[in-house]
Amino acid sequence: MTTGDATRPLHDDVLLPAATFEMGDAFGEGYPVNGETPVHPVTVNAFRIDTTAVTNRMFNAFVTATGYRTEAELYGTSAVFHLLLEAPAKDVVGEADGAPWWLNVRGADWRHPQGMDSDWSAIPDHPVVQVSHNDVHAYCAWAGRRLPTEAEWEYAARGGLASKRYAWGDELLGPQGEHLCNIWQGEFPQFNSEDDGFLGTAPVRSFPPNGFGLYEVAGNVWEWCSDWYLPRYYRNSPAENPQGPTIGAGRVMRGGSYLCHESYCNRYRVAARTSNTPESSSGNTGFRTVGL
Repeated sequence: MTTGDATRPLHDDVLLPAATFEMGDAFGEGYPVNGETPVHPVTVNAFRIDTTAVTNRMFNAFVTATGYRTEAELYGTSAVFHLLLEAPAKDVVGEADGAPWWLNVRGADWRHPQGMDSDWSAIPDHPVVQVSHNDVHAYCAWAGRRLPTEAEWEYAARGGLASKRYAWGDELLGPQGEHLCNIWQGEFPQFNSEDDGFLGTAPVRSFPPNGFGLYEVAGNVWEWCSDWYLPRYYRNSPAENPQGPTIGAGRVMRGGSYLCHESYCNRYRVAARTSNTPESSSGNTGFRTVGL
């Protein structure tokens, strides 16, 4: 566990040894536009990574100490999934083009992740959401941490397993039919049976850890990585400690979220990748950190 001074939260992290692993989609079932292939060997140096996503409690310590205002707070609106809205109808100022289940909500931010009638203090041990890539860098600078590279993230998420579909193996459910991650069950986006116990985010450590002791590397919330995102990067990426391209349309996000479903967003697979612009935030995106 990494400690800091009295104002900084403790980061429960684990040391992962240097290793070479096979990065990418070994099943050929990823989205072609996301560039999950070719599978290629990657070597990473040893590093320490959080066992969980950064929580609301931890992010509040940062804001309390620094007075930092997130980009969602500065913009005045952010994205909330329609079934999770906790705000007056007048606060809904629009829908996302092509994805009407995402509402642009006035007053939605990390303090009020589902709108003004919600509050982070009711869910202190859930992952912080409504944080942009730029917000996350500010937190890391204060905490003496950094974001993982995309290669570090995938190596860590695989938990020592080689060429598996998920962080725990090839089957979505456990041997007794148990749910191993927080994703969508039912018919997206109107009906979620909540068979895994959650409609939105789950508290960290709600599901079993992977082989390295990392929790919720599949589902729950998307996690920002440090890399710029280019779909064709894997074709020419360095074999040792790749840092991502020098430019891109957005920053890499990994792991999927509580909204992922095979029919819509099959990105809780360990090789899956996507991106968003650095200033963007939403109700299903958070982060975990790596020690310096």
